[in-house]
Amino acid sequence: MKKTIIALAACAPLLVALPAQAAAPKAKDPVRALKGQFVAGHGVRFTETTTLSGEARTVKAQSRKGTFQFGAQGIAASDTVATSGMGRERVINIGKVGYTSGGSVKKLLPEGKTWYKSRDTGGAGGYLGQAINPVEPRTLAVLIKKGKVTRRAITGKITFKELDKVSPWATKSAPLRVNKATKVSYTLTLTSAGLVSSVKSSYVYGDKSGMTVTVDSRFTGWGTKVSIRAPKSTTVTGKLIGEVPDSLLNGSK
Repeated sequence: MKKTIIALAACAPLLVALPAQAAAPKAKDPVRALKGQFVAGHGVRFTETTTLSGEARTVKAQSRKGTFQFGAQGIAASDTVATSGMGRERVINIGKVGYTSGGSVKKLLPEGKTWYKSRDTGGAGGYLGQAINPVEPRTLAVLIKKGKVTRRAITGKITFKELDKVSPWATKSAPLRVNKATKVSYTLTLTSAGLVSSVKSSYVYGDKSGMTVTVDSRFTGWGTKVSIRAPKSTTVTGKLIGEVPDSLLNGSK
C-alpha cells in the first residue's frame, strides 16, 4: 500500500500538467477571413439561381454566374453573366465604370458597338439577382451583427434600407422590391476557414400574400487568380439609340 501511494505521488505532477479536456477551437472570424482574401489579382467565383413563388407555383426566373476580382481594400472588379427571359446579359464593372452587353441593351446599341459604358451598374441581372453580397466586409459585419451565428452558419433578417446603407452591391443592383422596409431573410453557410460558401435569401414582393423571391448563391474558388479587363474601346459606346428603363440598367443614370 505504501509503495502504491509513493508511485501515485510521483505521477501527480504529470497528471496536473495534463488538461482535463482539450479546449474547443475558436470559430473563425468571417470578416477577418474575408479581408485575408483581399490580394490584388485574386478573387472568388459565384453561381446563383433565382426563383419566383406564388399561387402554389414556383418558376426559375434567372441564373447568373460571375467572378469578383480583389484589390487590397476589397472588390476591384466584377464580371457577371445573367440568363433570363430577357436573354443573355454580361456586365463588367471596373472601379466605378460599368460595361453592359446583350440582354435589354443589345437592340439599343449603335451599329458596330456591342458594349454600353455607364456608371457602375448591376444591369438587368441585378433586378432579379442576389441582393446580399458577403464579399463586402461592411455588409458581412452587419449580417453577423443582426443574425444568429453558429459555427458554420449565419441566419437573420435585414431590410433593404439597412442593406443600402452598407452595400454598394445592393444599391447598384436595385433588386426587385416594393419598398425599402421589406425584410430579407438570409442564411450564409461558412467553410471551415470562415469564408462564405453559400448565401440563400428570400423576401415577399408586394403584400404578405404576394410573390416570394428566392436567390440561392454559391461561392467557390476563393483565392483564384483573376484578371478582369474592360472591353476593347472600339466596341464600346456611351450612347444608346433609345431609352432604357431604370429597372433594366440600374445605376446607369
